[in-house]
Amino acid sequence: MAMGDESFWSDVDAHVLRYGPVFERRVIDRAEGSFVIDTEGNRILDFTSGQMSAVLGHSHPEIVRTIREQIGRLDHLFSGMLSRPVVDLCKRLGSLAPGLEKVMLLSTGGESNEAAIRLAKCITGKHEIVAFSKSWHGMTGAAASATYSAARKGYGPAAVGAFAIPAPHAFRPRFTHADGSLDWQTELDDAFALIDSQSTGSLAAFIAEPILSSGGIIELPLGYLAALKRKCEEREMLLILDEAQTGIGRTGDMFAFQRDGVTPDILTLSKTLGAGLPLAAVLTSREIEEKAYQKGFIFLTTHVSDPLPAAVGLTVLDVLEREGLMARARTAGQRLRTGLEALRQRYECIGDVRGRGLLLGLEIVTDRASKTPDHAMGDRIGAEAMARGLSMNIVKVPAMGAVFRIAPPLTATDAEIDLGLSIMSDAIAAAARS
Repeated sequence: MAMGDESFWSDVDAHVLRYGPVFERRVIDRAEGSFVIDTEGNRILDFTSGQMSAVLGHSHPEIVRTIREQIGRLDHLFSGMLSRPVVDLCKRLGSLAPGLEKVMLLSTGGESNEAAIRLAKCITGKHEIVAFSKSWHGMTGAAASATYSAARKGYGPAAVGAFAIPAPHAFRPRFTHADGSLDWQTELDDAFALIDSQSTGSLAAFIAEPILSSGGIIELPLGYLAALKRKCEEREMLLILDEAQTGIGRTGDMFAFQRDGVTPDILTLSKTLGAGLPLAAVLTSREIEEKAYQKGFIFLTTHVSDPLPAAVGLTVLDVLEREGLMARARTAGQRLRTGLEALRQRYECIGDVRGRGLLLGLEIVTDRASKTPDHAMGDRIGAEAMARGLSMNIVKVPAMGAVFRIAPPLTATDAEIDLGLSIMSDAIAAAARS
C-alpha cells in the first residue's frame, strides 16, 4: 500500500457516505486513454469507460485543451443567459436527426429524463408513465419511479401512474415461437393489454433504453421499436428514448434508434455526450417544443445551458466525426464480439454474448441448459480480472442474470481490445479453478 493510502481509507470510513457500490480497495491517481492508474502505478484497462461515459478515453488531449481554454473565458451563467457554445451545440445536436431539432442542455442523465417526463406530462396533459421492468432512468422523482432494475424498495411511494412491462429478452424469452425463439410481438401485445386494464386513461409516455444496460444488456429486437411506437401512437402517448449509454456513436450509429428507422418524440442524452464530463441533453421536435412553450413549460436547474460543458460537447462531436469513431465502434465492436464468442466456446460458464457496437454483455451461468445466473462465479471473474489489470462492471439483477457490461472507449486500439480479451480468458480460467 502506497504511503498515505492508510489515512485515505480511514478518511473514507470516517467521512464518505456509502451510496451503493463496494469501493475498489485502491486509490486511483490519474487516467489516460483506455487506462486508469492507481497510486502504486498499476495500470488498469478500463472496459466500462468510467461510468459508461468516456467514449474518447480518459484525458483526451482535445478535451483537455477545450476545458483549459473555455474555463478561462466563460464557465457558468445565469439560466436566462445564452452563449455561443450552448447555441452551437444545440444547433449541432438539432441537425443530427430530422424531427429532433429543439435542444435543452443539462448536466446528468437522471436530470434529462426528469425533464423529458415533465415535458411529456405538460404536452399530453396526462400523468401515467410506462417503462421496462429492468430499466434504469435515474435516481430523482419521476426518473426513479420509471426505474425498475434496482433501488425501488424502502423509499416510500413511487409517482402515481408508474407502470412497467417486461423487456423482450431473447436469452430468456417469456413468449416463444414454435422453434423456441422470442415472440416479442405477442409479449408486447400482452403487456399493453395489461397496461390498458390498469390505466385510468391518462397514459402520457413510454420511456425506454434501446439497449437496457443495467438490466443486463438487453437489446430491443429489430422491429420492436417500431411496434412500440405504434402502441404509443394508438394511445396518444409520447415515446421517450433514453440514449445515455447508446448515443453518440457507441452502437455504431450516432443514435441507436437510427438502426430501426424510428424517431422518438423525445430523446435524452448524457454520459457519452460529455465523454466523462457532466453534460446531458433533451431533444424534441419543433412542434412539441412550441406546444410546451405555449403551455408554460418550465424546467429550471442551476446548470442548464452552462457554457463550459457545452464547449466540451462540441469537441466530442468534432473528434467523433474527424476520427470516424462511429465506424470504429462497429469494427472494434465486431473484433470484441468475435473474441467474446470464442471465449464462450471455451468456457461453459458463459451463457450468452449480446449487445451492439461497443456495448456488449457477457452473461455468466451455472450451465447453459438451465441458464441459472451464477453470481458467485461472476464475482470471482470480476475479482480475478481486476487483479490482472482489467476493470469490468457486473450487473447482478435477480432472476435476470450475472452480466458483465463491456464498453471500452471508442478510441480503444485493437491491441487494447485483444489485451482485454486475454485478461478475461485468464480471469475466467482462474475463477473456474477456484
